[in-house]
Amino acid sequence: MGVFKAAAIQMRSGESPERNAVDLQRLVREAASQGATYIQTPEMTGALIRDKEARAASFTSEDKDIIVSTARKLASELGVFLHIGSTAILRADGKLANRALLFGPDGATLATYDKIHMFDVDLDNGESWRESAAYEPGTEAVVTEIEGAKLGFAVCYDLRFPQLFRAEALAGADLLSVPAAFTRQTGEAHWHVLLRARAIENGAYVVAAAQGGLHEDGRETYGHSLIVDPWGHIIAEAAHDEPAVIVAEIDPAQSLAARKKIPNLRNARDFVVNAGLGVAPRLRGAAS
Repeated sequence: MGVFKAAAIQMRSGESPERNAVDLQRLVREAASQGATYIQTPEMTGALIRDKEARAASFTSEDKDIIVSTARKLASELGVFLHIGSTAILRADGKLANRALLFGPDGATLATYDKIHMFDVDLDNGESWRESAAYEPGTEAVVTEIEGAKLGFAVCYDLRFPQLFRAEALAGADLLSVPAAFTRQTGEAHWHVLLRARAIENGAYVVAAAQGGLHEDGRETYGHSLIVDPWGHIIAEAAHDEPAVIVAEIDPAQSLAARKKIPNLRNARDFVVNAGLGVAPRLRGAAS
């Protein structure tokens, strides 16, 4: 397992996938020029569009999507692993998927992941979000290999479901991804602590590329893209909400070392919950 450089790209995606594709090219090239061979972009790289009709008019199938085609060409040209944190993809059944895509150095699609957990919340500042009204949730966690490391996928709100990351770590993931478009309110409260917790709990690196700033559709995101090491140290951060590139070295051996020091993955045991209901609730994210 060799050391390699990972980059997290911070964006402020607008409503035009074409304009966002131009920004994507510039920032990915910047990351590659700094030696990054794994490059991650944030959730909704393609566009952030609140209006339902405008969203329906802007998003298309994977084979016609400009972000997909742009990313595929960039990965091949630059010889990098390019991870589109997510973009909206029109499925064959007419529903939208909030989909992450990983392209290899030859431009081939190595993996896709559809966001599992939908952000359906009412915040105390008056913001209300119903992601499930627009997107169909995924049903499958994904782990794939890059650069001698095993990469586990997640998107934004998935961060609040530690069983997903535990399941991926138990499947061998030593690099966890959390591309996101966290709201400013929730980001200020929880972003850093949750990312560090997922790294510590699983003895894994975490790369989290974020959206940041005030977007065309009126939403405001937190920024602060992070790369965290398996001991929970922040090794790179964009400490603001402006577009940016951050880069850090990933050494899979450090994940192995952290797991030897704190062998909680190996020590995990199956269990049932006795809540006095007569039937033990079904476990999610158990050790087996």
